[in-house]
Amino acid sequence: MKVGFIGLGNVGGKLSGSLLRNGTDLWVHDLNPDFVAAKIALGAKDGGTPANMMQSCDAVITCLPSPAASAAVLEQMLPHVGAGKIWMEMSTTDEAEVKKIGAEVIKAGGAAVDCPVSGGCHRADTGNISIYAGCDRPTFERILPLLTLMGRRVLHTGPLGSASVLKVMTNYLATANLLTLCEALTVMKAAGMDLATTFDAISISSGTSFVHETESQLLLSGSRDVNFTMDLVQKDIGLFQKLAEAHDVPLEISPLIIEMMRDGQHRYGERAQSDRMIERLEEATGLDVRAPGFPDTLIDDEPEERGYEIHPTR
Repeated sequence: MKVGFIGLGNVGGKLSGSLLRNGTDLWVHDLNPDFVAAKIALGAKDGGTPANMMQSCDAVITCLPSPAASAAVLEQMLPHVGAGKIWMEMSTTDEAEVKKIGAEVIKAGGAAVDCPVSGGCHRADTGNISIYAGCDRPTFERILPLLTLMGRRVLHTGPLGSASVLKVMTNYLATANLLTLCEALTVMKAAGMDLATTFDAISISSGTSFVHETESQLLLSGSRDVNFTMDLVQKDIGLFQKLAEAHDVPLEISPLIIEMMRDGQHRYGERAQSDRMIERLEEATGLDVRAPGFPDTLIDDEPEERGYEIHPTR
């Protein structure tokens, strides 16, 4: 299968790297020519344009920063969609948008999948990230071999759009967890607790989480560089809030999180690293919430292995 990959940024660059590492016939495209050149040096082919990639490839993956970016790329590819072609949207995007564009792909004779990832850039880099996939079952069976090269655990979530709904939920939860960890660590510092001991106490408790096990280390080391910027957080939590409003669910925490993140952007920049949110509390208290011995970057030390489908147990 010839595969096209459009969008070679923080996540897309790593996912496409996993495909290359595992021998995929890969064609790539990005607005940054340096990103394209780096992948060509590893064995990829220059896709040229999105239109050319849809013409040349069996499946084209998009991994882009916004629904608008995906829509613009699909506009170029749609005239070249036909029977046997697959569009795979790996961006975190809006359910309505992916269903709208996907319907056009299907009308043209192709197949459409929303297949966002979850687990952090460090796991995307090793092929150990998790992947959701929303599409009909026959399409899922066709793309599963590709997905298992990029991710460890693959979940078929249901029809097109369902994966995007679940993904914005998980990013909302991760953001809420990040903000509560910022508060918890700052309060422990103010109370005179050793922060390394605090980290371990959380890790072995009912309060632990994936976000704690990863991002707390970056908060405490002071690097605060998780490869995920505040503008992307705002996009994702905004999509979750939009989903709640569409279904008349009166949320209380979500609007507060959006406002807190907006304040962080005002202080540190629209595209500041999301972990810098702890600096709001450091500035308010005069405390330095750091501790020695924690890493500046996250490294996935699990060995890479071929992924597999997760089957619901209930």
